[in-house]
Amino acid sequence: MAKTVINVRRATVTGIIVVLALIIAFSSAVTVKSGTVGVVSVLGAVSDKTMTPGFHLVAPFVTSVTKLDVQTQKIEVNTSAASKDLQTVTVVAAINYHVDSAGAADLYRSVGMSYETRIIAPAIQESIKSVVAKFSAEELITQRQAVSAGIKEELASKILTYHIVTDEFNITNFDFSEEFNRAVEAKQTAQQEALKAEQELARVKIEAQQQVEQAFAQADATKARADAEAYAIEAKATADAKAIEVIQAQLAATGNAYLEWQRNEKWDGKLPAVNGATAVIDAGKFID
Repeated sequence: MAKTVINVRRATVTGIIVVLALIIAFSSAVTVKSGTVGVVSVLGAVSDKTMTPGFHLVAPFVTSVTKLDVQTQKIEVNTSAASKDLQTVTVVAAINYHVDSAGAADLYRSVGMSYETRIIAPAIQESIKSVVAKFSAEELITQRQAVSAGIKEELASKILTYHIVTDEFNITNFDFSEEFNRAVEAKQTAQQEALKAEQELARVKIEAQQQVEQAFAQADATKARADAEAYAIEAKATADAKAIEVIQAQLAATGNAYLEWQRNEKWDGKLPAVNGATAVIDAGKFID
């Protein structure tokens, strides 16, 4: 009986030792997954050393390892801000970031695991409000890329202090008040009407210019016809004058011979009868 009790006690002690050994073994072994780093704490004090992905052995019971994600993560923030012209604008923004593995221990020591809500989200809101205040509501729309770049630059400098790196920043939406939206719509309508009126005025000017040019062309054609007619009349007069000069020159050169010849050509051979006071004298009889 006593022997049985001793054996039971030995088995119990052995079991306890095995269990303790297993607990110690499990407490001594740490596996760090890919995409994370192990932040080591010894008796509650965070060490500057971090564990890379893989299998590690640590001192049991006094050492704890916190796995901190260093992969790219995303956070989306919705916040309101005032533009330079005091228009209220709601901004929806998204940021991709990652924790610098070299500074993971310092981040865990100073902030803990809630760095996204304690550091990143407030920094995004503050950066958005700061940059949006530098632009008018209209510029926020027309210069969206510049606004986004300005927010990213300011945000990156704020969170880098905590070893958080900004990978990408995007403004996914700008939302303005109903009053501003109506004002923008009215302005666009007025601009469209002004553009339409300007185009109509340009069309009228072009048509008027075309009419003026057409009138000038017709006037030039009329003048050209008048000049041609005047030139033709002048040329004819000049030709007639020259012909008269030629005839006169020929008459002067031939004396009366030409006139005599024309008279003989036209004479029918009969002399005119002379009506005297008392009798009619027939000149043909004398010639005969």
